[in-house]
Amino acid sequence: MSEEIKTNLEEEDIDTVVTEEYSAKDIQVLEGLEAVRKRPGMYIGSTGPRGLHHLVYEIVDNSIDEALAGVCTHIECDILPGNIIQVRDNGRGIPVGINEKTGLPAVTVVLTVLHAGGKFGGSGYKVSGGLHGVGSSVVNALSEWLEVEVTQNGHIYSQRFERGNAVNDLHIIGDAEGHGTLIRFKADAEIFQETTTYEYDILARRLREQAFLNAGLSITLTDKRGDEDHGEVFCYEGGIRSFVEFINTSRGLNPIQEEVIHLSTTKGDRSAEVALCYTDSYNETLLSFANNINTIDGGTHETGFKTALTRVFNDYGKKFGILKDSDKKFSGEDVREGITAVISVKLTEAQFEGQTKSKLGNTDITGLVSSMLYEKLMTYFEENPAVAKVLINKSLDASRAREAARKARENARRKSPLESNSLPGKLADCTSKDPSKCEIYIVEGDSAGGSAKEGRDREHMAILPLWGKMLNVEKARVDKVYSNEKLQPVVMALGTGIGDDFDISKLRYHKIIIMADADVDGAHIRTLLLTFFFRYMPQIIEEGHVFLAQPPLFKVSKGKKSSYCFSDEERDAKIQEFGGDCDIQRYKGLGEMDPTQLWETTMDPEFRTMLRVTVEDAQRASENFSILMGDNVEPRREFIEKNAKFVQNLDV
Repeated sequence: MSEEIKTNLEEEDIDTVVTEEYSAKDIQVLEGLEAVRKRPGMYIGSTGPRGLHHLVYEIVDNSIDEALAGVCTHIECDILPGNIIQVRDNGRGIPVGINEKTGLPAVTVVLTVLHAGGKFGGSGYKVSGGLHGVGSSVVNALSEWLEVEVTQNGHIYSQRFERGNAVNDLHIIGDAEGHGTLIRFKADAEIFQETTTYEYDILARRLREQAFLNAGLSITLTDKRGDEDHGEVFCYEGGIRSFVEFINTSRGLNPIQEEVIHLSTTKGDRSAEVALCYTDSYNETLLSFANNINTIDGGTHETGFKTALTRVFNDYGKKFGILKDSDKKFSGEDVREGITAVISVKLTEAQFEGQTKSKLGNTDITGLVSSMLYEKLMTYFEENPAVAKVLINKSLDASRAREAARKARENARRKSPLESNSLPGKLADCTSKDPSKCEIYIVEGDSAGGSAKEGRDREHMAILPLWGKMLNVEKARVDKVYSNEKLQPVVMALGTGIGDDFDISKLRYHKIIIMADADVDGAHIRTLLLTFFFRYMPQIIEEGHVFLAQPPLFKVSKGKKSSYCFSDEERDAKIQEFGGDCDIQRYKGLGEMDPTQLWETTMDPEFRTMLRVTVEDAQRASENFSILMGDNVEPRREFIEKNAKFVQNLDV
């Protein structure tokens, strides 16, 4: 530090200056796969369940790339005892010859060197989903051990690795006809400390999706961890057309057209295909893929689809007189209401935004999808006018409902209930004006609301009592949502607006806490509120503002000793601790607690238990809301039967 700088600091009365020397010796160079083990989250997103399952996806994606190259017809994925994963394909097999640059067998290089593979030069793979992935080498680095077997040239070649390092050389272990690759690995518990247990349903969902996207490819998933093997074979000759049908069936959506519309085009090394079907739902289900990678954040292919779809509906509606001069032009939301669509593009130089490949960035693909969809869907409508009329009339209804919702908002503003400076009459607001320090308890019932108001910390806690059950927004159009008297107080209190008016920066409370009774009715109210937030204010969930309060179920007392318990098991343990013969009070509702009890058990920040609501998989969450809150009973019954074992006992 120079004398001049020291003098200036002294003049500013800074007493102590702390400096750290930073030089070339502080620069670390991590060799091989050390970087992956040092910062695994950079490569697989997390070291939780999502990252664990991502390991399987990376290996399967390599086999899928063989299918895209036209040299693989079957992939087998097994979950072996001990949560060992084994993936086998009948592709060409990873090359076993010596790599000129490293002097090592190519298969060894692929598994131990980052960014090594046959997908960069363009000759090995014309289209690849794995090119921008983290690759087999990262799976190897994050595994306790990994074994590879390559069938090629009449032999079976094998090699074993431990935490990314080869423990033997590539060697022949037998002779065999055919070709293919087998990779077997065990995730490293040192990295995946939360869990190394795979969920069958999560893997099945992904592999089923891949089978839809690659028509005719057979993918087998088998769980061999139990006494009996359990598995499925995914193979769909209908491709993404079958995918749309499956989505509608699994979510209980009722199509309003007889067949799924399928459109496709190929230009040079790029191809695009779209399958779409309209249902009587009010929500849109739009899935997009690029080289089999699910682009959950959309991208240029989605932009091309949405733009062209809106143009087709407006142009056809005007041309054939369905859309009158007095009608407003359709918006994108109007024409996508109730749609189930899958967009799949394949291209040689896919440009993804981010390591997780969630958004496609190739600008030229917008025109390919847009021109294909406009020309072919317009032709389809002209050849099938009855279908076109039904779909455009649905969009017309959606447009009119949206206009009614707009007028309802304007009328509401004139009366001041939805303005951010106007608050609902039943809201007991907090005195602090700093949203980061403010909480709002949305409480079931006036009785519980009264106790909460008396027992709260008035500076930081606001209380909004709700009475009765609110609208199920899954079954309602937007105009009904805006005018619903049960939802209006929530919207007014939060201050963000909803739909087109939503603005997260206006959120008045950074903790939104749903506090309902621990019974069936309370669970239903929580679900109705969560459905509303997910469909109309998803950002407050995405940014972690929504919580579920956890009130106690019991109070166990004996003499001067007492304790609150939140489960049957905790109650039984406390009875045993107190020596038996205890007085048990079962709380059937929040209203049974006085203000002091409610504060001590459920609201005091030092002792309360709350669950933060998060969305790990938005598509899966959307599917579950459609199943549980929609009109179709059969999918809901199946879901409940399958998941009932995970639900805590509720007082009926």
